[in-house]
Amino acid sequence: MKINHFILWPLLPALVLLLTCGKKQSAVFEPTWESLARYEAPEWFRDAKFGIYMHWGPMVVARAHGGWYGRHMYMPVNNEWGNDYEKHLQQFGHPSEFGYKDLIPLWKAENWDPDELVAFYKKVGARYIGCVAVHHDNFDCYNSTHQPWNSVNMGPKRDVVGEWREAVQRNGLRFAVTSHSDRTWTWFMPAFGADSTGSWKGVPYDGQMTKADGIGKWWEGYDPADLYTRPHEPGEPADSAYLTRWLNRTMELVDKYQPDMIYFDGPIPLVGTNSPKGQDGRPLHEKYGLEFAAHFYNSNLDRHDGRLEAVMTIKTWGPGSIFDERAAVMDVEKGGVTHIQERPWQTDTSIPGTWFYNNTGHEELSDTVIVHNLCDIVSKNGNMMLNVGLKPDGTLPDNERIILENIGKWLQINGEAIYETRPWTIFGEGSTEIAEGEFKQNLSPYSSGDIRFTTKEEHLYAIVMGWPEDGQLTIRSLGRQNAHWPGEINKVEMLGTTGKIKWERSSDGLLIHFPESQPYRFASVLKIG
Repeated sequence: MKINHFILWPLLPALVLLLTCGKKQSAVFEPTWESLARYEAPEWFRDAKFGIYMHWGPMVVARAHGGWYGRHMYMPVNNEWGNDYEKHLQQFGHPSEFGYKDLIPLWKAENWDPDELVAFYKKVGARYIGCVAVHHDNFDCYNSTHQPWNSVNMGPKRDVVGEWREAVQRNGLRFAVTSHSDRTWTWFMPAFGADSTGSWKGVPYDGQMTKADGIGKWWEGYDPADLYTRPHEPGEPADSAYLTRWLNRTMELVDKYQPDMIYFDGPIPLVGTNSPKGQDGRPLHEKYGLEFAAHFYNSNLDRHDGRLEAVMTIKTWGPGSIFDERAAVMDVEKGGVTHIQERPWQTDTSIPGTWFYNNTGHEELSDTVIVHNLCDIVSKNGNMMLNVGLKPDGTLPDNERIILENIGKWLQINGEAIYETRPWTIFGEGSTEIAEGEFKQNLSPYSSGDIRFTTKEEHLYAIVMGWPEDGQLTIRSLGRQNAHWPGEINKVEMLGTTGKIKWERSSDGLLIHFPESQPYRFASVLKIG
């Protein structure tokens, strides 16, 4: 039976999708929402389904709990991650004498082997690999001509992004970068302050230092204002120098390293930098992000003979933060959706829960939960980009390596039901309910009654999340005269097994008699045709 993948979609978008699939896009994008709304996610992204990326940079040497250490170390108050200020005092000293910038030379990456890591990620089953090009800390992990505080000039003194890119290309995968520096204007604001009590009361933190203060120090010749931004008051809008510099740096990133995908930790930049609003109610500073988006798409078209292969992911921060969601791929951080989405989307999440290595050995997500969430996401037209946090020396923590190996074993058997698939008419059945939105991801394994569906060519894949105790399972969506599959079922097999699967179909559903042993834990896949 031939499956109509778009049976629930409105007719017009389906026709557009069918007509443009595999075709060259010759349109030139302009820096407006109306023009960018013509964007369509490329087929490589829709087929890839699973990617791995890595948070790694100077703050990893602090081995702190969260990725916001560089901000919280200047805040003598408790927050949801504890008190990083006290940790910093004990480990490094007062931030007036040892600030965030002084973590940089401690990041040496002495055992980093990008080729070994990328080859391992490929073996696991990742189809695209990403790295942090610049985090909120404003430190460029590449050979930047617009930011002297970069990984070539200091720290590991290596072109981190460049070496990642070369390794990814050698392995024939797609390359992604993440950029967060549009957040720096407000993120480093505490670095301009001082303690309000205690023996250090009133002593300015190092964010107020100048280039002249570096004479005779390791950072001589570098201006702290290039890293922390210039000192400014809370609520003060970002100035044109900061905004223009962000645009130049980010354009250079895509021009020099030509990533297939760029991930922003928020809406179209720069809507989160106290941008004033225009008469239409939208942030005036978003024009910089729109200009970047048009440049990214157009330069990608040029490199691929008129085919748009670029993916730019953004997040919604509520009403007004994104004027038109068609302009990019939407990313749901540590979350999911409740229904099949018409447009491809992505979840980004992290094995340890935090984004950077934290030296605790704790995992927020087990290998079972990661696989179950991946199946749920793919059944709803989405991708998963899974983060791992490398150690300061550039090696992968053992506990995360083991989890990835286990995921890879499952994908080797069942990847057919994940890669190059499309949603069915419904995403699944079962009792487990998933909350929708950011930071609401599922943290527990699904039940044996939970099933997720994907399709490819003439086949339907039913991914059964658990092994039924009595050895039987009824897929109610596949009953006779069911609107989802009105025709006949001719064959049922289980991926990873060689024996025949016994099955019976009635008006109640498709009854499956499971074999005696499970091919691999996590979930089992029935291939139906």
